[in-house]
Amino acid sequence: MTGSLSTASNFNDPDAAFRILVEAHRGLSVEESAALNARLLLLLANHIGDENLLAEAIELAKADV
Repeated sequence: MTGSLSTASNFNDPDAAFRILVEAHRGLSVEESAALNARLLLLLANHIGDENLLAEAIELAKADV
């Protein structure tokens, strides 16, 4: 699939972004962490608002699973 999904870092400070994600999960159970990930995914997918980019992102993510 060819698309315009950016896979390069768009963060000014990628390490800070990673820390934010890690800290969001600190103290959560496995179930709570999975629920947080699901809600975060839905919020960001809605923000993108493009089914083609969403499908491309899913394909790229599944390639490493």
